[in-house]
Amino acid sequence: MPELAIFIGLQASGKSTYYRLHLSNTHVHVSKDRFRNNRRPARRQAELITEALAAGRSVVVDNTNATVGLRRELIDLSRSHGATVTGYYFASKLADCLTRNATRTGKDRVPDVGLFSVAKALVRPSPDEGFDRLFHVTLVARGTFAIEPWNDTTSPDGSDRRAAASHEPSPDSSEGTHEGRLRRPDEAV
Repeated sequence: MPELAIFIGLQASGKSTYYRLHLSNTHVHVSKDRFRNNRRPARRQAELITEALAAGRSVVVDNTNATVGLRRELIDLSRSHGATVTGYYFASKLADCLTRNATRTGKDRVPDVGLFSVAKALVRPSPDEGFDRLFHVTLVARGTFAIEPWNDTTSPDGSDRRAAASHEPSPDSSEGTHEGRLRRPDEAV
């Protein structure tokens, strides 16, 4: 059964890097960034998702997907093709994303106002939206991500609301952290 993976998070939070290192061998990549000159990018995105799912291929939607409404459209489209839906919420701090974005060049660099706009509109996902699985993904270091099953006590920036200090995996611990080749959340470490 094909899967629709919905990436959710600010620009420069690691979404495209995660895709390249983690899902590029198994999922078709669909991103509105690839059709900047298209007058109707949402329609083109839906066409590409439909083509892939109809052919039995899994798809990653690599956009900010900041609102429940945007995600609802994707979940409904996925369900109409009998695909499972997995959400990946890229928890990040706006300041960190602004810093990473500043190192980008050309069309890859997003105007800062774009990040502020998405940060204001971003609604944390919820299992109630219809996800079969939902994960928190945190960029820990370049090429290293902490992947955890959804937990409502984790704040939007990835810190644990129950703890006074932010949650950072211990360098000696491999729990939830995958270095080098990134693994799917259900793969053994």
